[in-house]
Amino acid sequence: MSSATPAAENNSGITYASAGVDVEAGDRAVELMKGAVKATHNSSVIGGVGGFAGLYDVSKLLTFKKPLLATSTDGVGTKVAIAQAMDIHDTIGFDLVGMVVDDIVVVGAEPLYMTDYIACGKVVPERIADIVRGIAAACSVAGTALVGGETAEHPGLLGEHEYDVAGAATGVVEADALLGPDRVRAGDVVLGMASSGLHSNGYSLVRRVINHAGWALDRQVSELGRTLGEELLEPTRVYAADCLDLARAFPVNSANAVHGFSHVTGGGLAANLARVLPQGLVATVDRNTWELPAIFKLVSELGNVPLADLERTLNLGVGMVAIVSAEAADAAVARLNERGLPSWIMGTVSADSDSIDKTGPDYVQGAKGVDGGAVRLVNAYA
Repeated sequence: MSSATPAAENNSGITYASAGVDVEAGDRAVELMKGAVKATHNSSVIGGVGGFAGLYDVSKLLTFKKPLLATSTDGVGTKVAIAQAMDIHDTIGFDLVGMVVDDIVVVGAEPLYMTDYIACGKVVPERIADIVRGIAAACSVAGTALVGGETAEHPGLLGEHEYDVAGAATGVVEADALLGPDRVRAGDVVLGMASSGLHSNGYSLVRRVINHAGWALDRQVSELGRTLGEELLEPTRVYAADCLDLARAFPVNSANAVHGFSHVTGGGLAANLARVLPQGLVATVDRNTWELPAIFKLVSELGNVPLADLERTLNLGVGMVAIVSAEAADAAVARLNERGLPSWIMGTVSADSDSIDKTGPDYVQGAKGVDGGAVRLVNAYA
């Protein structure tokens, strides 16, 4: 037997606890989090916390003519490294929920329920509970029930203070209310909805820039009005409720209609917008309609990052896009702003043509396996 084997294991054998897994700590974490999870439940959730499977009553689907289920799964990437470095864990849940449910609303679906998964090197009950409380709070904002989850302890694979999070959600939309490329028409208007900051994409670039500059997370940055770490940990804005409200106020089969949404995540604005446009159409987006928030300017300047790289990596201040009929544009912007979501008209949709310059990074056609329409970025940022 190796001389490195603990004496306790020599005398009494190897246990799960001596292998690094604390089952009792997991149980304590559940006790700490279950109140927050239960707060997301509505009358459709069957049973409580701790079952093998989360149950959700979908009787309301019987009122649908042709219900379509929508599903999405995601994580938050290397932003968890910032949360771990700052030892702040109750905000990362907003990043997880936003990445998942806001992909679902792109097709006009209401996100019904969500589950989460946390892998960690060591279960610290208070830390796990903080993470789940954040997930639950974001689910409440989205109007989505958190019906289950799993926490896995992976000693030897992850460090004691390391963790990663992932989640999945399911939603539903009536078939004749489905949003997507086939709804978009020439003459439609493109609306931008402001991001709350970096959201959860591009942190490998951002962290590389910060390390290269030698900046600490506790550094006060006048342009940001707070520390660098506080800015980097700003939670992702969750758009689900706002998008669903807009889609219901401007139904797809009316003259004043929402035709589509695009969630601006990895790949940036142009690539994600191109995914929801049909072939033969191009969205011309005017950069001059909004000003880059300070954090994006800072990343650009600190790392001397080329504009093209910024635009295909970060959201640059636009977290969600709506494509609406021209008749609905002004009213839609007003409705979003009344809900406290800064929004504006940022472009228009037209037929693509040979007269458009299709060279260089300002023109993007198709993305992420979708051979769809195109996006053209014009002018400079305000």
